[in-house]
Amino acid sequence: MTLLGDIGERQLIEDFKSFIRPEGLVGPGDDAAIIGKDTVVSTDIVTFDRHFPAGMTYEQFGWYAAAVNFSDLAAMGARPIGFLAGLALPLDLDSKAAYDIMSGIDQCCEFCGTGIVGGDTKTGPGIVAGTAIGTMDGRKPMLRSGASPGDVVAVTGPLGSPAAGFISLDHGIDAPAARESLYVPIPKVAEGMALASCGAVTSCMDLSDGLATALNTICSASGVGIDIEYDFLPKGECVEEVAEATGSSLEDMLIGWGGEYELVFTADKDRLDRIYDAEVEFSIIGMVNDGDGLDLIREGERKRIGYGRY
Repeated sequence: MTLLGDIGERQLIEDFKSFIRPEGLVGPGDDAAIIGKDTVVSTDIVTFDRHFPAGMTYEQFGWYAAAVNFSDLAAMGARPIGFLAGLALPLDLDSKAAYDIMSGIDQCCEFCGTGIVGGDTKTGPGIVAGTAIGTMDGRKPMLRSGASPGDVVAVTGPLGSPAAGFISLDHGIDAPAARESLYVPIPKVAEGMALASCGAVTSCMDLSDGLATALNTICSASGVGIDIEYDFLPKGECVEEVAEATGSSLEDMLIGWGGEYELVFTADKDRLDRIYDAEVEFSIIGMVNDGDGLDLIREGERKRIGYGRY
């Protein structure tokens, strides 16, 4: 007997893909699926035991449950048009907590320009299964598989803040901005639509699982290698201070933890002006090459980086 714990989530998904029958224009293997002409669908599950850090409110948990799904739409460049929420909650949960969870989901939907269109409720251990629905509006979707040697690699925002938030909780350090990024991630929906519209982006993925995992995934899907420069990585608020105070690895916080829900993308270096014209903020952190896998360049030394902790 082979246990799921021995396989791991990444291999389990690859095994599933080996025998399921794919459907749609874009099926399993990207941030979201595309069905019909340009309808985009993504689903994600969050649970009390894994996604409810100390200090998080039930309203923030609801926001988080919706945000992780809308972030997948953002990575494709889709505009959200609806959200389905399936809640499995324990019977001994305070009813106000259930209302707060749904309120948080609704607030995130409003932020992303859409609303709740349906769902389901059952008794359970504390699970929210969300499904975000979007449309490409005629835009070409951004996939994980289009990066080419010579493309630049960029991120839409700072790294490491959720890691700093989590570590600050463990060590009793006051880091409210970092904790806010952990509790209330902001889906980059507007940025995703702008990037997909500009015609310069060759691949894209969200950073829910961290920079290392995202870039290794793009390398594998695109058949390329990527070099990133450590000194170019934008650091979130309090990240360096928390790392120093706790002895945590700053490098790991920036590239291994995840939870930022920023977008990482590759782009044609000769078309960067289109991204500037689209008024999307971004930081260039590296280049695509004709090798394989992800390398970190730090103080002139090259180090191979595997998938992150997720």
